[in-house]
Amino acid sequence: MTQTNTPHDSRRIRVLLVDDHAVVRAGYRFLLATNTDIEVVAEASDGNEALLLLDKLKPDVLVLDLTMPGLHGLEVLRQIQTRRSASRVLVFTMHENPAFVEQALQSGASGYLSKNSAPETLVAAIRSIAAGKPYIDASIAQNMVVQQTREKGSLFEGLTNREFQILCLFAEGLSVDDIAGRLGLSSKTIANYLTLIKDKLQVGSTQELVRLAISKGLVTL
Repeated sequence: MTQTNTPHDSRRIRVLLVDDHAVVRAGYRFLLATNTDIEVVAEASDGNEALLLLDKLKPDVLVLDLTMPGLHGLEVLRQIQTRRSASRVLVFTMHENPAFVEQALQSGASGYLSKNSAPETLVAAIRSIAAGKPYIDASIAQNMVVQQTREKGSLFEGLTNREFQILCLFAEGLSVDDIAGRLGLSSKTIANYLTLIKDKLQVGSTQELVRLAISKGLVTL
């Protein structure tokens, strides 16, 4: 957990960086430091730290990765919503699959940006959502339009945010007990969720479920 003790400047956009890679956070901080209207007030390496700093510092914008140890980014978004926080969230991730975008926006994200984007795009996205304007990476938005045109509906649109999150964690190789520990639920509850997910996606086994998630790009191998 890294916090910057600088005088509060109401003219600046106060940003909290959340990513489990210190080198990545350092790169973000260096990039944003070149902009006089943006101030990085703190960094967090996981979702639990992020929530603690969010409550303490109340930043304008939280730049959030989705795949981190501990709380998944989607769970962080869900908990931010329950806090009724005024902070806006920009998801900044390697996941470009439209299913992730849909789930993130439904979970309360104000923006979604790929880490493959040009560096200056991060600055533009932060400024946009700080001003109350949603921001979605142009290439990702285009992919969403293409998918919606080709398909009558997303394969995963029938899943709740919690079900989608559990599916992603399970496909990443976490056991039922591991997922239960991360989400603060019982193993029986997670097993019940997986049964419901299989029914909704019309697959017969957990192995088929994992193969489906991988084939649809929910897991980066």
